[in-house]
Formats: sequence, structure tokens, C-alpha cells
Amino acid sequence: MAEPVLKPRNIIKQSLIGGLVVLLPLAILVVVFKWVYGVAADMTSPIASVLIKQFGWSSAVADLLGVIALVIFCFITGRFVTTRLGGWLWNWLENRIISRLPGYRPIREIVVQLLGTGEDSVFSRSEVVRLWVYGTEVDVSVLGLVTARHEDGKISVFMPTGPNPTTGFIYLVDEELVTYHPELKIDQFMKLIIACGAGTQDYFGLDKKHLAKGVHSVEKRKEK
Repeated sequence: MAEPVLKPRNIIKQSLIGGLVVLLPLAILVVVFKWVYGVAADMTSPIASVLIKQFGWSSAVADLLGVIALVIFCFITGRFVTTRLGGWLWNWLENRIISRLPGYRPIREIVVQLLGTGEDSVFSRSEVVRLWVYGTEVDVSVLGLVTARHEDGKISVFMPTGPNPTTGFIYLVDEELVTYHPELKIDQFMKLIIACGAGTQDYFGLDKKHLAKGVHSVEKRKEK
């Protein structure tokens, strides 16, 4: 079967869209990198000024060495706060002084949720589930993360909104209303959220078998 002949206007449109799809992510990545580099360079400008004046190095080399010094400083700071003394000192400074700065706590919470590990981040220790919002008899479900378990047997499910996974809704439901998906890793789940659901067809079916699977998974979990 012969392929349909495209009109010149459609060819131009497809070519432009195809070019944007290829180049726009790279352009955004370059802009973000330049912004991060600029912020780091501003923070390390005193070091760069000394290197330029004392050794006559170019500003680009001095800025690069300053950024490297900043990375090393972050590493040393991270190692220090993991020690008993460093952890105690940081907790004292944060509770007594730093936490009182306007806007510090919400910014810290966002950073911890995105980059934290273990008990610090809900995104690193949660379980991926499908929540049957209207009951297992109605084939309508949403993706979420189990973030808490209650003494009365209910669970808290956080449903992120796409494409920003740091915002969303919290559901307090019976565990029988969720299907656990241990085969779906957190990073895969986050990609689905950021992509606004694109790619879910590779992980979830749309038949009634998943309803029975959800109830069965809960029963097996309770047996443990």
C-alpha cells in the first residue's frame, strides 16, 4: 500500500515539531546547566578572584576550580553531618537558628522529599499502588504511594499530580481498596507521573483481572 503524499505545509509542520522534540530537551538541559553553573560560580567568586589575581589564571578556569571546590565542600559537609558530633551540631544549629529563617522549612521539605533517602523521603520508602477510588466493583483507579499505616487498619495513599510529583492529594482508605505493585520501582513510578500517565500501558492492564489481583495481594500481605 502506497504511503499518502503529504502536503508541503504538513511536511514543514512535522519537520518543525520533530526538530523541537529533539532539540528542546537539550536546550532546556543547557539552560539549567548554565543556571546551576552561574549560581555555583557566584558562590565561589571569592575563590576565583584569588586564583585570578595570584596565579593569573583565566576566569573560566578559576570558575571551574571554584565549582570543583564547592562540590568537595558539599561532600565534606555531608560526611561531617553523618558523624555523631556533626549530626548533633547541625541539629542544634538548625533548631535554634536556621529553621527560624523565613521560607527555610518548606524549601527544606521539598529538597528532602526529592533527594532524601530512608526515613527522610516518602519517595524512597513508599510502595506503589493502584487505588480503586470508588470501590473494587468500579473500574476507576489512580496511581499512588502508601505513605503511612494507621492503627485502625487504614492506610494513607499519596497521589502525586503530573507533571509535578511534589504536589497531589492524600487519601485515607481501607487497604482492601489498593493493588500493590512491587514490580514497579519508585523511579519508574515517578517517570509515569512526570509524563502525565504516558507509558502506563506497559505496566497496567485494563481488564477485571487486576481487581481480583488487588484483593488477593492484600490478603497475602495480611497473611505475612
